Amino acid sequence: MKEPTPPHGKKKRHNQVTFKPYVQNQAWLLPPTLEELIPEGHLVRLVNDAIEGMDLEPILNTYEGGGSSTYHPRMMLKALVYGYVDKRYSSRDIEKALQENLCYMWLCGMQKPDHNTLNRFRNSRLKQTVKAVFAHVLAMLVEQGYVRLEEYYVDGTKLESVAGRYTYVWAKNVERYKGALLEKIAQVIEQIEAANEQAEAEAAKEQAKAAQPAVSDSEALQETIERLNKALKEQLGENKKLSKQLEKLQQEHLPKLQSYEEQEAILAGRSSYSKTDPDATFMRTKEDHLGKGQLKPCYNLQLGTENQFVINYTVHQTPSDMAVFTEHMDDTFQVLESIGAPQPKRIGGDAGYGCEQAYEYLEEKGPEAYLKYPGFDREQNGKADANPFYYTNLYYNAEQDYYVCPMGQRMALVQVCEEKTQAGYPHKIHVYQAQRCEGCPLRGMCHKAKTDRIIRVNQRNARYRQQARQRLNSLRGIRMRQKRGIDTEPVFGHIKQCRGFRRFLLTGLEGVSTESGLLAIAHNLRKWWATLNKPVQDAPLPPAQSVQANQMGQKTSQWQLFFEKMAFPKAFSTFDQFSMNLLSPLTMAALSWGSPGGSDF
Repeated sequence: MKEPTPPHGKKKRHNQVTFKPYVQNQAWLLPPTLEELIPEGHLVRLVNDAIEGMDLEPILNTYEGGGSSTYHPRMMLKALVYGYVDKRYSSRDIEKALQENLCYMWLCGMQKPDHNTLNRFRNSRLKQTVKAVFAHVLAMLVEQGYVRLEEYYVDGTKLESVAGRYTYVWAKNVERYKGALLEKIAQVIEQIEAANEQAEAEAAKEQAKAAQPAVSDSEALQETIERLNKALKEQLGENKKLSKQLEKLQQEHLPKLQSYEEQEAILAGRSSYSKTDPDATFMRTKEDHLGKGQLKPCYNLQLGTENQFVINYTVHQTPSDMAVFTEHMDDTFQVLESIGAPQPKRIGGDAGYGCEQAYEYLEEKGPEAYLKYPGFDREQNGKADANPFYYTNLYYNAEQDYYVCPMGQRMALVQVCEEKTQAGYPHKIHVYQAQRCEGCPLRGMCHKAKTDRIIRVNQRNARYRQQARQRLNSLRGIRMRQKRGIDTEPVFGHIKQCRGFRRFLLTGLEGVSTESGLLAIAHNLRKWWATLNKPVQDAPLPPAQSVQANQMGQKTSQWQLFFEKMAFPKAFSTFDQFSMNLLSPLTMAALSWGSPGGSDF
């Protein structure tokens, strides 16, 4: 059935389609400025304010003066930092954004440097000054109270280099090829010496051979070639075979030996390097696209965080975290000293850092070490080695310094030797030996050596581990172990997964350090902005100097309120001695459950 047609053939008003006016080339009578088009509280405004308040003297000192005018370093720094904040890591992407993105246009004042200019500024001006820029941002966070420097959580991750994955040079191969080449050179020199029958008498030849050292490097080979050329100058024209051997030494073996020495210099004690990025080392990563444990050219990025803010960063060529811990902490203390901030009171880390060198270092510097040691988690889970013959399960008499085996026999100290770790750290090893293992019924289960059993113990490391075990199992240690996983790991997850940065774009250790600095600055600024724009705004944490005073002032009222709510008013006097730091999550939840405004913690 058809609907009745309205009079005069017109549609009803509510059925009419109405569009908003659209005039693409409409001119504005009073056009707004670029700043008016950017919303209040936008991230780009925080980046602009932070860099405007910086002292750029370190960057300005890199300019020599003269020549044509250049872009202002403050504008270039804003473009690069906001590019990393906006997940634009390529200079070409930033160049495109400067021409199309409103935020970039306002931030840079409509100036449009090309990608070459941006990349030159990043590679030259920021290489030596990015750490100073990072320190300025850190100083602002400390001043605002977002960073208190009470605790410092350190962790590392492997980030892939821009180098090719199959451009490896292995140190073992270089050593093997160089050894084979030196053997070949020794044979050729021996043949040439044997061919010189008319140079000297037989006895004189033997004496000369004994006085000449073996060829071990390119310089010695060059001297040997020059000596042979002088000694056999008359025979070279007559003996073509002798001439070819010397020519082969000069033109083939000598350049090869020099190339192997150059490779050893590039390796500098490392296990490998990449041909297209010699500073990168091949390391094992979790992102294994082949599933066969493939090694990739990477750098070891170390980060120290507090409340998910980056306190410091360092880049290393060594995959081991233990080997780079002291170097990272030295740089951290230097950065904090440059901004006038105190050292962290407590250092937390996983089992990749707990070693004698790290414990001794922190003992000398002052901060308390809450570093796990290898095997700590197995001890906590009850999976530690329960073998009664293992040396850690043997009875030890500390006063007389001896161990007792399961059969009750003493194992006395027989030697103290000094050794060095792979990182070059010296430590002492105590050697204990049993007296009569022959005929022992438990010998087959105890050890398989033909002599009496010998155990090697690092007593100093054992004492450090005992101290670490006590700290980690304390109330504060348990809290720090829980917090470590939610403090440093999210930072790496944010950089790699959320921001999509899994591979460096610059080559060389300096270039990679520059990119790491820009990443750390961008992360801190974005974290700062996210904290400011929380749905439920939390007041920033007070500076480190006033935290304890504020806690002591609030402690009495908070505990009293808690016990009144839990109907235990008399217990307040007993628990009043405890610190506010010992409040558990259950206590805080119970405290906030009954109060209209929630908890003040």
